Amino acid sequence: QVQLVESGGGLVQPGGSLRLSCAASGMVFNIRTWGWYRQAPGKQRVEIARVGVSAVYADSVTGRFVISRDDAKNMVYLQMNSLNPEDTCVYYCNTAPVSDFQWGQGTQVTVSS
Repeated sequence: QVQLVESGGGLVQPGGSLRLSCAASGMVFNIRTWGWYRQAPGKQRVEIARVGVSAVYADSVTGRFVISRDDAKNMVYLQMNSLNPEDTCVYYCNTAPVSDFQWGQGTQVTVSS
């Protein structure tokens, strides 16, 4: 069983930055592609970035967010820059596409002045 634990969220002013981390533990082997997802209140969870051999981003975050991974540590990161209020969501990591890994609790990001 795999556990996913996201961290690094918080309250940030518009234009600010945050770095999210995702720690994967358990039966984590040869994950080809990791992804970051987010969910706003009342909306579906959507993928915003994925990293395998290369990184792919949703239009909404292209040029502002950077996804990275450290396979030796089973960690996935999301550097978020130039944050705006529309980025206020709960952020999650999982494989991409989503596998049968149970979702973690996510980490709340709130962008507000």
